[in-house]
Amino acid sequence: MTVSEELIQRRRAVISDGLGMVTPLTAASGKNSILIDLDGREIIDFASGIGVTSAGHCPDRVVAAIENQARQLIHTCVMVATYEPYVALAEDLVALFPHGERTKVMLTTTGAESVENAIKIARQATRRSGVLCYTGAFHGRTMMGMALTSKVAYKRWCGPFPGGVYRLPYPDYYHQGDGLSQDAFVSRELRRVEDAFQTMVPADEVAAIIIEPILGEGGFVAAPAAYLQGLRRICDQHGIMLILDEVQTGFCRTGRWACYEYAGVTPDISTWAKAMGSGMPIGAVMGRAGIMDKAQPGTIGGTYPGNPVTCAAARATIQVMKDQDLCGRATHIGNLIGERFAAFQEQYPRVVGDVRGMGAMRAMELVQDGDPHRPDPARCRRILETCWEKGLLVIPAGTYKNVIRLLVPLTIEDATLKRGMDILSHALDQSFQSE
Repeated sequence: MTVSEELIQRRRAVISDGLGMVTPLTAASGKNSILIDLDGREIIDFASGIGVTSAGHCPDRVVAAIENQARQLIHTCVMVATYEPYVALAEDLVALFPHGERTKVMLTTTGAESVENAIKIARQATRRSGVLCYTGAFHGRTMMGMALTSKVAYKRWCGPFPGGVYRLPYPDYYHQGDGLSQDAFVSRELRRVEDAFQTMVPADEVAAIIIEPILGEGGFVAAPAAYLQGLRRICDQHGIMLILDEVQTGFCRTGRWACYEYAGVTPDISTWAKAMGSGMPIGAVMGRAGIMDKAQPGTIGGTYPGNPVTCAAARATIQVMKDQDLCGRATHIGNLIGERFAAFQEQYPRVVGDVRGMGAMRAMELVQDGDPHRPDPARCRRILETCWEKGLLVIPAGTYKNVIRLLVPLTIEDATLKRGMDILSHALDQSFQSE
């Protein structure tokens, strides 16, 4: 038995099976885009801890910031005693992501916590309760997060969930385009929103519409820019808060600091986490100051959010992203991946149904006989298993787990990226030999 196998055996003995194990791989250490497992094997990381280590594993500047802050102050709780790292990080975030003339911030520990608080703030700001969300969405595993999340596998037997949540079809042109032009498709999908005010919940009872500009767990499907622009108009018309969930898309992943920049819209509230702290547990809710200040004292906050050490890590991570131009790097990486994905689709058009993404947030959807409505999760699983055996960490996405999603560290070298893509290409070829 290998050391890795022994650790997995120990895990199964003491850790709940409810905590999913996506891959059989282990990790002992990591640097940049490479993990080393417990047996000393090198693994190319195409997952980044689900989009977290965008600045690479253990960047020197972030490690130094963590060490330095831990020697000075680890905890007080910002509601008990205010400290510099919390305020300084909030200032950094306001400068990066202005929401109108004045922006305010609250820090959190996770993306789910960011979403929970965004909903609370929106409801207090509007004095309304309804929330519109989308099919394919993933907003976390807290109770409100699961109410907003679409996939039933994530919330089986966990209900009842908080009320006032209503779900719309995500504007997914590949699966739901029905031969329409892009413009006609967007018009139809925006009409669904207006229709919901007649069939689901009156507009004057809706506090917020929450949407991921690109579905994360839902398979990296991007909402058309015109759709997000239409949502902005609808929200303005009806006094509804537009919440954009940037937990997986934010901090350079798509080639912009915020994915919503592509659509030229500004949300009322936005949610963040993942890549923000290079693996330290930190997130944020941001919004227009007049909205954020509608939260009543005591209704938001917690013991650990914005811990001094995590704030120091986030500030150092942001500086690394700026200094290394990780937005530009994401665009370059995305172009390289896009070329390879396009070649896969040309070679196997009846299997690689769609290739998509923005910046370095890329995905390849596997289908049967070229049919968007016939997902092929079995082939996806075979490909992933081959990748894991060959030293490439890559994970699935999508409602049916038939989407291969790439979330490579944005600091990955071109040569390492090529090696990983070669392994993926080999695995795709191999998937036909087992049929």
